[in-house]
Amino acid sequence: MTPDHDVIVLGVGGMGSAAASHLARRGTDVLGIERFDVPHAKGSSHGVTRIIRVPQFKHPDYVPLAQRSLDLWTDLEAEHDRQLFYRTGSLDFGPPDSDVFTGSKESCAVHDLEHTVLTGRELTERPGGLDLPDEYRAVYQPDGGFAHAEQSVVAHVQAAQKRGATIRARERVHEWTADESGVCVVTDRGTYTAETLVTTVGAWTGELFPTLDPILAPERQVLGWFQPTAPERFTPERFPVFVADVPEGNYYGFPAFEVPGFKLGKHHHCGETGAVEELRREPTRDDEAVLRRFADEYVPAGTGPTMRLVDCLYTNTPDRDFLLDRHPDHDNVVVGAGFSGHGFKFAPVVGEILADLAMEGTTEHPIDRFAIPRFDR
Repeated sequence: MTPDHDVIVLGVGGMGSAAASHLARRGTDVLGIERFDVPHAKGSSHGVTRIIRVPQFKHPDYVPLAQRSLDLWTDLEAEHDRQLFYRTGSLDFGPPDSDVFTGSKESCAVHDLEHTVLTGRELTERPGGLDLPDEYRAVYQPDGGFAHAEQSVVAHVQAAQKRGATIRARERVHEWTADESGVCVVTDRGTYTAETLVTTVGAWTGELFPTLDPILAPERQVLGWFQPTAPERFTPERFPVFVADVPEGNYYGFPAFEVPGFKLGKHHHCGETGAVEELRREPTRDDEAVLRRFADEYVPAGTGPTMRLVDCLYTNTPDRDFLLDRHPDHDNVVVGAGFSGHGFKFAPVVGEILADLAMEGTTEHPIDRFAIPRFDR
């Protein structure tokens, strides 16, 4: 086989566009193949905004990756014609013993992050729209905010194209093969070869890579936008992004931005998992009720008319940690998958890691916890 390209990237959403950009910056001949549009609303990289948090209640190991992503977003934004990152500060709150509050506080302590611990009463008295029980506690960290999801994909794609990458949209992959001589990808439009393959196809990973299917579970997620009765309390200047660990579940929210209403989601919404093509995609009034349950209790000034409901997809691993590794059967196939509903904030550094693995076979970033063989133990 004489490869047509150095690297083929399958899936050009949040992670794949970042990988293509980093590869192209290194002078690599890159082909990106996307099944849908660029950008699109079928997967996990849409919905206008995505939370950026530096404290990581999941585990302190994620903090250096979050910090690196912030630096890379600054670099990307410098060559793009639109702002990508909006700093609002971030809140992680719940009862004093909640995993979100205690985990966020721990990651701040481990990495000496600037932060403030606030009571529920203090948050309720602030000009933002939250109304919390007095006994609740929150970690406020000033460096967080949100990224413009679709524009981040556009910016990475344009940066890759500027450096010679070829991006092909609306092209469905039928099969791929790999051996010591390289990789071959067959689509509904043609056949392409390369030295290395990077896969970032989200919820479709198990479909294209059956070896990984047992450790990946696509999940239906729904986001809602609700028009506040006091809009001035929900601007980016007054309303930080937040994650809430409350008896009703784990919720997250954003200020009003670009479209009417403040944005709200419930992490792992209703727990609906299954084959990606079989998951319901159209939001319903039941989905709306799941979100309003939280807003009624904790954001009463944000419970005006529903403006928008949008579905998206999570792809979960059993331990909710990522897969960032080479394929167990092919050293020239690199896997980025299983971001479990908390990956987009890391997109720039994930792209850097995938480029490292594709070109060098290793990376200086701490990714041992994301190795695929951990599920064999």
